[in-house]
Amino acid sequence: MQTTVSAETLPAREHLPVGAAGRPVLDVVIPVHNEEKDLEPCVLRLHEHLHRTFPYDFRITVADNASTDSTPQVARDLAGRLPGTVRSVRLDEKGRGRALRAVWSASEAPVLAYMDVDLSTDLNALLPLVAPLISGHSDLAIGSRLARSSRVVRGPKREFVSRAYNLILRGSLAARFSDAQCGFKAIRREVAERLLPMVEDTGWFFDTEMLVLAERAGLRIHEVPVDWVDDPDSSVHIVRTATDDLKGVWRVGRALATGSLPLDRLARPFGDDPRDRELSGVPGGLARQLVGFCVVGALSTLFYLALYSLFRLGAGPQLANAAALLVSAVANTAANRRLTFGVRGRDRAARHQAQGLVVFGIGLALTSGSLAALGAATGDPGHSTGLAHSTELAVLVVANLAATVVRFLLFRLWVFPERASRTRTSTR
Repeated sequence: MQTTVSAETLPAREHLPVGAAGRPVLDVVIPVHNEEKDLEPCVLRLHEHLHRTFPYDFRITVADNASTDSTPQVARDLAGRLPGTVRSVRLDEKGRGRALRAVWSASEAPVLAYMDVDLSTDLNALLPLVAPLISGHSDLAIGSRLARSSRVVRGPKREFVSRAYNLILRGSLAARFSDAQCGFKAIRREVAERLLPMVEDTGWFFDTEMLVLAERAGLRIHEVPVDWVDDPDSSVHIVRTATDDLKGVWRVGRALATGSLPLDRLARPFGDDPRDRELSGVPGGLARQLVGFCVVGALSTLFYLALYSLFRLGAGPQLANAAALLVSAVANTAANRRLTFGVRGRDRAARHQAQGLVVFGIGLALTSGSLAALGAATGDPGHSTGLAHSTELAVLVVANLAATVVRFLLFRLWVFPERASRTRTSTR
């Protein structure tokens, strides 16, 4: 049974008290796993920056995620060298989201933040990040590498993955924030107390889920442009992380579609009353179409990858990609026609398939362009080694995700517009 928390029991947004002696205003969490080399210089640099620029009391919390090297000892040594401003917390299980939940839930600081141990983000953005939370202007704050005034140095693969992921969030969950995975975020403690119990993920998707739920509940999210220099030695596994994120998108999208999330717990005065906003949730018909499209898309992607691997045995990457995409596109259009948009019978089936082939052409351009870019970057147009083949599949997965967002929009607005129109009319 779900319990609704009365708005009268929640404290209103207000300027935080900053004069309480002995209590930090800001608690910055650094989640780490086997970071014995980078941890000490990171903490010392952050501590020096906060001591020099932050006008209130602060604390740095090192959250060790079940490290197997000397990271826990390094963290304890730092806490001993800088008592009162640095502390160490040990967790027996891995997971960035798990670490943030554990530390944020136990912290007494009114503003909670976190950043990655590599300090890829310019620390000059830290005060602009937390200032709107201290003043009471906003509930959460995030650093954005995709803002127009941000300055970012990173490889084309990570840039493509980041932008494709955020396009997926916008297309599937109607997210309006610009950068879900930047390791530079903050939240007011009283908001975290009610928001964190609703977030299920314990890994990398934790950030995205928290932001989506906060936005849907009407909480105010402040975005700060950041300067970012990518860490070339980052231990993040891109393909595995992307796969886990897509599973999370599916889970959250399904929960929003079925109305199983008690977002009213975060209603006024933390956020706006959902009755005052048009975007209190995705309309039921659209939600069903999104769920159907995601299911068909996931199966089509697996079918496509299997075909590509099969065709690749006797053909080059471009030919194998085109053939696999063509066959899977025909199957995808037919499945979406029947399952996602509910079109039965043979009426206009040929026209729908023809339009689907145009959509296929756009997908072909995206994936072929990705393969061409990979060939140019590696200097090996054939991608003949086993490692190169794995890289091909990874690049194609990401490219297909971007093509999926475009495909849904074209299907809904162009191929089956009458079905989309009926959905919008029935949900008014």
